[in-house]
Amino acid sequence: MAESAGNEKTKWTTTIIISSTLKSCEVATALENRSHKVRYSDSVENGSIIFSRTGVAFLLMDAKECFMSTEEIFLAKIEKFINIHQNSFLVLSAALHGPEEWKLMFKIQQRFLGSNLRILPVHNTVNAINLMCTIAKITSKPYIDSICYRMITTKAYIIEQSPVWKTLQKIKLSSDSFNPN
Repeated sequence: MAESAGNEKTKWTTTIIISSTLKSCEVATALENRSHKVRYSDSVENGSIIFSRTGVAFLLMDAKECFMSTEEIFLAKIEKFINIHQNSFLVLSAALHGPEEWKLMFKIQQRFLGSNLRILPVHNTVNAINLMCTIAKITSKPYIDSICYRMITTKAYIIEQSPVWKTLQKIKLSSDSFNPN
């Protein structure tokens, strides 16, 4: 990784494993153009992009292709993908997310409710690349450590400054003074 948590201007790069089926795809070219180390593999699920250092995996699917195939085929592909990858995202691409695309996403959500799958609706390559890189970046070290630290600090600050918390502490203190035990 080329960047530290405190230096936001340095370019973030990582190693990405991409399905060989995406070799001539615009998404793969765009990732290569961002100076990431791209490796193509025949052994990963068709349409998958894996950010190896973070363990985040994305399955690219076009909504039109889902409509043209049978429901069993694309659901089986998604199921195989999420069984392999613990931190998985379905990147569902459509130029316009109309009623049919939302029905498709709802169907997928219903089928995989309670699983580790998250669905990212995207409109174009730039949108997909930005989302994937942002998610991969914030789940990598040292970013995740920085985010966790900020969340803990924020939680502590909220608790310390909360009038409700102060009232609860006063009630507890006054009830402890009356407690004979």
